[in-house]
Amino acid sequence: MSAVLFDLDGTLLDTAPDLRRALNEVLAAHHKPLKTLDEVRPHATHGTKSLLTLGFGEGAFEQEALRQAFWDAYLRDISAETRLFDGVAELIGALNQAAIPWGIVTNKVTHLTVAALPHFPALDACQALVCGDTLTERKPSPLPLLHAAAMLGVEPEHCLYLGDALTDMEAAQGAGMQGLVASWGYVDDSHPRWPAQGVLTHPLEVTKWCKISRSVL
Repeated sequence: MSAVLFDLDGTLLDTAPDLRRALNEVLAAHHKPLKTLDEVRPHATHGTKSLLTLGFGEGAFEQEALRQAFWDAYLRDISAETRLFDGVAELIGALNQAAIPWGIVTNKVTHLTVAALPHFPALDACQALVCGDTLTERKPSPLPLLHAAAMLGVEPEHCLYLGDALTDMEAAQGAGMQGLVASWGYVDDSHPRWPAQGVLTHPLEVTKWCKISRSVL
């Protein structure tokens, strides 16, 4: 493969602890029951709408005050507990050393994404960033992936896309890319049936798909 594209939450970054913190701050302000990390993790990859629905029920995302309160709480300490998943820094280093371009395609909105990324220097070399509000469509539409491939100057069929949600694999399939499931992320039990070319258990397994020599690891 000539290039690699990544989802962000649940693939590169374990953001669930900080998303839980922000959600619970808003829930507490409204005297609602707080959520455990185990409750939040399956929703973390699906963004603000899924998290607010978990806490407040259907229609919560459409309430601007709730949405803004959640974003404000999240931004106040966006990297307090967020970490790179084990092996991600080493994988990014191997891609950089092998001169394989890579980028991030996330449904996370731009202002949250650009606030988070500077806290993780390993991701500084990202050459293409497409967020949930960059285009008029988001994943599972293939358009964000195709846009990122064009930014990297690589044909879609020569790109890998790594993600932890069904929408990621549907987008990869629609874009004509090789989709790989990041099983260390926020996957659910249905992931073996997703339209993917492989299921990975560790980030460094990507190097085999890119034919990166072990000498650079």
